[in-house]
Amino acid sequence: MDLTEFFGPVIHAYTRAQAIADGALIDVTPTAREAGFVHPVALTAAAWAETVAWTRENDEYQDEAGRLWDVLTMARVTIRGAGTTDTDRVEFRVLRIPNTPRATRPRLTSLVIHIGPGDDAEPVLTVMTSTED
Repeated sequence: MDLTEFFGPVIHAYTRAQAIADGALIDVTPTAREAGFVHPVALTAAAWAETVAWTRENDEYQDEAGRLWDVLTMARVTIRGAGTTDTDRVEFRVLRIPNTPRATRPRLTSLVIHIGPGDDAEPVLTVMTSTED
């Protein structure tokens, strides 16, 4: 018995492409490829806001490109260090300055990188906050 026979037809599906178009996911695949990832990578809007988003008035020496590079580098280093595991999720941490006026003290932020099937069952990676599922 297949799942459709058991559960019935799919009522609604929200695809990864729709999530990217809606802004729920931010596709960072081009930068991720430069950082050594071979599969598409996206950040949830919450992970982006927490670790990458940057208002120029806060500090002219940081920018979103550099902050994204930090997230991707830490994710890749952690994945490589984890070796082969029986999990589809790996937690990692990033030291970042909060995106608030006059913030100068870095804070450690926990993130998760999840590998799962994309819209066509291809492997895709999603970076999310540790409180997201």
